[in-house]
Amino acid sequence: MLFVISAPSGAGKTTIIRELFNILPGLRFSVSATTRPRRKIEKNGKDYYFITRQEFEEKISKGEFIEWEEVHGNLYGTLKSEVEKYLDNPLDLVFDVDVKGALNIKKIYPKSVCIFIDVPREELIERLKKRSTESESEIKKRRERMDMELSYKDRFDYIVVNRSVPGGIKQAVNEIVNIINKSKS
Repeated sequence: MLFVISAPSGAGKTTIIRELFNILPGLRFSVSATTRPRRKIEKNGKDYYFITRQEFEEKISKGEFIEWEEVHGNLYGTLKSEVEKYLDNPLDLVFDVDVKGALNIKKIYPKSVCIFIDVPREELIERLKKRSTESESEIKKRRERMDMELSYKDRFDYIVVNRSVPGGIKQAVNEIVNIINKSKS
């Protein structure tokens, strides 16, 4: 099965996905390609395939992406080859993609399960500031995009709220584990 998880920047998507892998051993991560710079903790081929804009555009012209999007001046996309290697595999694939990419995957693979992680806008902004991985201008770009991303949430199969309260992340993870288990039965 394909599980597509999407959310605005700062919603806890990456943290939640890492926890899912600790709980559900039958999951594999669909590694996306991007032109954005690698963060210190990220590994090429594990977190993303970090490629140049020229390489990315060549892959677009060759039709190598299931979906792709320009977000905050960087290109992100899901390679067909990344998905195809799991289609006849007993492992389930988890995607971490933007909202438009998630809905494009759903069009191509209608049985995929799309999950939106929702966080109140004010909390998202605070989280972005606290993680200190983006400059003020990057945070401004992400804030501008949030409204669009939040407007797409009702198009998803499930909406899971990840509040900044004690146990909030654990509750969100457990809810997604239940969604995955229910979807597979």
